[in-house]
Amino acid sequence: MSFPEPSAVWRPVADTERAVTSRTGSWTRFAAPGGAVGGGFGLFESWIPPDSPGAMPHYHSGFTESFYVLDGRLRIMTGTDRTEAGPGDLVHVPTGGVHAFRTGPDSDARFLILFVPGAPRERYFRGLAEFAARAEPPTPAEVDAFALTCDQVNLRDHPGF
Repeated sequence: MSFPEPSAVWRPVADTERAVTSRTGSWTRFAAPGGAVGGGFGLFESWIPPDSPGAMPHYHSGFTESFYVLDGRLRIMTGTDRTEAGPGDLVHVPTGGVHAFRTGPDSDARFLILFVPGAPRERYFRGLAEFAARAEPPTPAEVDAFALTCDQVNLRDHPGF
């Protein structure tokens, strides 16, 4: 009797890329980029210091995004709802769902972001890291134009939080 032998993917932490995505030191580690795991999902780990922005209100047309909090507190806006998620909490945003996230003044946040299907989001986070490393900050128009190339529509006029 023969059994199928799908190849497992092992990505030791030492082999993963981590991008510092803001001037506040926020970072994202590409635990499982979609291309590394067959495209069905992407899984990233992120950390944001206290009282820091994560992402402004935006949406994606080609994938869902879920947040699973490991440590700290993450403030998440989805549509008109706002919540503060803690360790073990999950927030799922469907395709086209407007969302934003940040930390409050009393806590940092370390969390997982799950993208389904595995959109090439590492390109977006690498771009944020490049913007953060520049001597001159990018203009809002420059950030928004870049975001569009990564299936992210920023909604600067949305009330957010």
